[in-house]
Parts: sequence; structure tokens; C-alpha cells
Amino acid sequence: MSQQPARICILGGGFGGLYTALRLSQLPWESQRPQIVLVDQSDRFLFSPLLYELLTGELQTWEIALPFEEILANTGVRFCQGIVAEIDIHEQRVQLQDGPEITYERLVLALGGETPLDMVPGAMSCAFPFRTLADAYSLEERLRVLEESEADKIRVAIVGAGYSGVELACKLADRFRERGRFRLIELTDQILRTSPEFNRQSASKALEARGVWIDLETRIESIQSDAIALEYKNQVDTIPVDLVIWTVGTRVAPVVRSLPLKQNQRGQLTTTPTLQVVEHPEIFALGDLADCRDAEGQQVPATAQAALQQGDYAGWNIWASLTNRPLLPYHYQHLAEIMTLGTNNATFAGLGITLDGPLAYVARRLAYLYRMPTLDHQLKIGLNWIVGPIIESLEVRG
Repeated sequence: MSQQPARICILGGGFGGLYTALRLSQLPWESQRPQIVLVDQSDRFLFSPLLYELLTGELQTWEIALPFEEILANTGVRFCQGIVAEIDIHEQRVQLQDGPEITYERLVLALGGETPLDMVPGAMSCAFPFRTLADAYSLEERLRVLEESEADKIRVAIVGAGYSGVELACKLADRFRERGRFRLIELTDQILRTSPEFNRQSASKALEARGVWIDLETRIESIQSDAIALEYKNQVDTIPVDLVIWTVGTRVAPVVRSLPLKQNQRGQLTTTPTLQVVEHPEIFALGDLADCRDAEGQQVPATAQAALQQGDYAGWNIWASLTNRPLLPYHYQHLAEIMTLGTNNATFAGLGITLDGPLAYVARRLAYLYRMPTLDHQLKIGLNWIVGPIIESLEVRG
């Protein structure tokens, strides 16, 4: 009687999970090939660094949100859409909500994080998060209502002056132009605290040029449908707003926090440099939910480029663990930090290069195009990016 093939279950189809699956599909399995199952609650992989372009109409959904079935065609990876209800690490099984039970020999936890909207009274009901494709659709619907209103000015408060907050402020300021009034609210004493100085300066100039008001060292007391209460130096002011966008914080999903595994204070799972969960070498943790130090001992940031790199290493190490080969410790490579700062504008710092303006915008597009999951998508999207502006130019002339 033949032995059942090993099953690898990957929970989460973001950069970490999807690129682990693709790496596993490319490796040479000398004997019986394992079953590889990728689980995600959405039917599409979201290239999240380009989500902002949906709000300005620079890109369409199909360019940044690719169906898993299409990406994984001919890879041997099975996609299963569903919500993870329970993970039993002792029985090595995963139960999906209203779905099947999946047993595993290797488990990859790459479920990403959730936006915590219960930190401030009113945020849950009145603020818009911006993390998923569904978030972008909800925000777009609200933006259209505001645009179609008769209000002279549209007042928008964006919570958090990290990458997401700054990029949103610039994109939306370009969309609303003179009609928009934007306020960027930050708890600390500067914007983009972890960013290279060049990017911080470029962002400051872009925000100033667009008239975005920046509230530093400011705490949010509460949010209402038409107002936001801000505390600065022990004084509380209530500011009228039409829209509040929340970009602060990441919380590990409850299904992961409840696991009897070593965690830090934020609920992230502690991993070894080989990306395996401490005391459970059959479980790999990647991305936002992992507290990871690489082979040099440096803390790995919760960024898309880090998760993508981890996917390559996780795929290799799972393969190595099933084929009796040595595992590779992860070496994080900081390649570059790229930001969009409005329509046809960006900033790029890394690899010994600093760029801003339209040239950085092109460099950003090329860098992300290179990171698209398959060659087919790279060609299809790249061709559209080249041909699209030409067609638009001809239509304008016509």
C-alpha cells in the first residue's frame, strides 16, 4: 500500500503565503510530490503597495488584485477559499469556517494582520480602514458620495503619518485638488519615523505643496460621523470632518493569538532564523504575525518586501525539511523604500540611489512589476502600462 503524500497547508495568500506556495511548486521533489494547499478568505491576491492607485484611477482592480486560481494554474498548488476557524497544533489540523478540515505535515502561518479600530471611541463605526480590497471599495464609495455633494470643501482626517497615511494624503489631495482639506494626525513628533531621511524630506515637501495640515504629538480622543476630537498638550479641540481614514496599527488575528505557542507582547509568534516557530519546527510563521530575527540577529520589519523574501526562504526550508536537507537561516536584505507621493510622483531610496518625482514614479512601477507573482502577469500588466497612456493620448487628440 503506497504512503500518502505529505500535505503542506499555507494559511494566508499575501506576499508571504503566496510566494511560499510558488517557491514550493518550483522545487525538485525527487520522490512523491506533497499536496500543497493555499487558504485565503479572499479569492484574489492583493498587490497591496499599489492599492492607493485605485483611488486615483491610475490603475484598475485587475492590475493589482489577481485571482488565485489564475496565479496558481499549472503549479500543482490547490487553492481553497475560506476563513480559518480553528488551528489544532497537536492534531496538526486546520478547520475552516463552513468548510473542510485540512490535516498537515507542515503548516505556514501567513494570515497577516488586522486593523485595530477599537482603540478610540467611535473609530469602529465612523472611521475607514485601508488595508484590503474591500476597504478600498468602501472608501471609494464614500469618496464618491462626498464628491457628488454640494459642499464647497471636503474635510478629510487621516490617522497616522506612517507610509500608508502619507501616501493616502498625497493621492487624495491630488484627487480632490482645491476642494480638499486634509489633516494628517500623528502621535509621535515626526512623520515617517522609520523612513530614510531623503524619503521623509521628499514626503514633507509633497505634503506642504498639497496644503496638507500635519498634527504632530496629537492624540485622538474620539471620532464621530462629522467630527474628530484631538488632544494636543492636554487641550482637546473638536474639529469638523467629513471623513476619517484610520491607518494606524496591526493586530494579530485572534485565531493565531489563541495558539499555545511562544509569543511576544503584541501576540506575534516567535520564530527561529529558519522561520520556524519556537519548539514547533513543523510550523513556519511569516509576515505581520511573526516576531522574527534573521541570521544576523536584526529584527525583520513587517513590510511587503520582507514577507516576499521570507516566502522564498520558507518554501526552500519546508522542502529541505521534507527531503532531509539542511535548512537555510533567513538573511533579510533591505533593498529600497519606495513611496508614492501623489499622481505621477514618488520617492525612491535604496541600493545607493535616491530619486523623487516622475522618475521615481517610473522606478517604483518597474520595481513592483518585477515583483508580480508570475511572468504572465508581468507581461500582461507591463504591456497595459506601456500601451494605456498611448491610447489615452490618442483619444485626447481625437
